[in-house]
Amino acid sequence: MTTALITGATAGIGAAFARRLASRGYHLVLAARNTDRLWREATELHDRHGVEADVVTADLATEDGIKAVEERLRDREHPVDLLVNNAGFGNKGRYLEVPVADELKMLKVHCEAVLRLTSAATESMCERGRGGVINVASVAAFFPRGTYGASKAWVTQFTQGAAKDLAGRGVRLLALCPGFVRTEFHERAGMDSADIPKWMWLDADQVVETALRDLARGRTLSVPDPRYKALLGASKLLPRGVLARASSTTGRKYGPK
Repeated sequence: MTTALITGATAGIGAAFARRLASRGYHLVLAARNTDRLWREATELHDRHGVEADVVTADLATEDGIKAVEERLRDREHPVDLLVNNAGFGNKGRYLEVPVADELKMLKVHCEAVLRLTSAATESMCERGRGGVINVASVAAFFPRGTYGASKAWVTQFTQGAAKDLAGRGVRLLALCPGFVRTEFHERAGMDSADIPKWMWLDADQVVETALRDLARGRTLSVPDPRYKALLGASKLLPRGVLARASSTTGRKYGPK
C-alpha cells in the first residue's frame, strides 16, 4: 500500500494533504511537534478512511527532530512513497527586528530539514525506482521578502535542481509555491492579515489538489491558482523598487502578540 509522510501535518496545508491523501487510500505517517494533536488527527483519518496512520513527534528545529524523521524515511521495510515537506513558520518582525537565533531556527526548518529529509527519502526511492517529494515553498520565493522569502527561494531552487539531477530514476520532485492560504500561519506569526485583499486568499484543499495534479504531470513547480500565475508574470515587468515596496508591506502588519 502506498505510504505518504507529511511534516507539519496537524494544521493548514499539511492537514489538507493528510485529508486528501487518506481519501485516496494512502497510509500516512504524520510528523509534527504536538503529540496530542498528531494522535487526534491520526485517529480521525483512520476512522474516516480506514487507512493506517502512524505518528512521529518531531521538532524540525532540533537535531533530534530531524533525525527522527530521517530514520523513518530510511526504513526499507516500511518504505515511504511520497514525502511532503510542509513544516514551516514565519517570524514576527522584519530583518534586524528578529533575533538571529530565531532566523537560524527558521533556516534549520525551511532549508536544512528540507535538504536532509528530501535526501533520506529519495535515496530509497531511487533504489525502488519510484516515489515523489513535494516541498512546500511560497510565492514569496519570487519577491524580496526578507529571510522568509529567501528561505523559500532556496527550497524552490533546490527542489527544481534536484529534480533535474534525478531525472530518469523514477522519482518526481515538486516545489509548491502557493500565495496566501487560509491557515493558522499568520496567527502563529503574530501577523494581522486584515490588509490582505480577499482575492489573494486560497483554499488549502484546492492548493493540495493542484499540487498532486502537477506532481502527477511531472512538473517541478506548482503555483496554484491563475491569479497568482498572472501576478508572477506581471512582477517580471515591474521595477525592482516597486516590487520590493509592495512585497514588504502586503500581509506584514504585525499584531499585538
